[in-house]
Amino acid sequence: MAKLGKRLTAAYEGVDRNNFYTLVEAVGLIKANAKAKFDETVEVALNLGVDPRHADQMVRGVVTLPHGTGKTVRVAVFAKGPKADEAKEAGAELVGAEDLMELIQGGQMDFDRCIATPDMMGVVGRLGKVLGPRGLMPNPKLGTVTMNVGEAVKAAKGGQVQFRVEKAGIVHGGVGRVSFSAEQIAENIKAFVDAINKAKPSGAKGVYLKKVSLSTTMGPGLKVQVSDVVG
Repeated sequence: MAKLGKRLTAAYEGVDRNNFYTLVEAVGLIKANAKAKFDETVEVALNLGVDPRHADQMVRGVVTLPHGTGKTVRVAVFAKGPKADEAKEAGAELVGAEDLMELIQGGQMDFDRCIATPDMMGVVGRLGKVLGPRGLMPNPKLGTVTMNVGEAVKAAKGGQVQFRVEKAGIVHGGVGRVSFSAEQIAENIKAFVDAINKAKPSGAKGVYLKKVSLSTTMGPGLKVQVSDVVG
């Protein structure tokens, strides 16, 4: 077992890793134990009763957190003409068509979200092997293939979080920063969990939301009472 650093060891001493905390208790503890020299991200992880290898058990979607993520999101947009101008006015960092494709093929990947108008998907499709593995491929179900590029850019920059369940049935996401108030973090967590519940697939059987844990970038994970984050 890897040896824990002094900071993490001290953080573990302040929590009971076998206890199931209320949401208020968990948020208070992670804020109190965040000792890093930077504003750590608060992360929530959910263990779902699904097997994403089956199409009817895939959980994927987007949620706009009421208090944002605290993260600066860089956006790339594939669009032409007026729609390109709309994307630029909304604050997109990279906007283009074939020229943007060539930049990305050349290794320029300094963006967090990729949006495209429907007519540009023929161009974007050539980047599938580059964007796909990074979870950046535009998708109409996630609102990233749209004619409303201005709104999509603003949503991406305003606290919208994409989520997708992993092979082990785990879905996780950043829900704010340690510098947020406890109330803001709690409200963001409930919004995230609510979105996961609404995305429950038709093939899910038995208990859907099995476990919830909360952590910060450099801190220990805390178990949270499932009933306390629902609704």
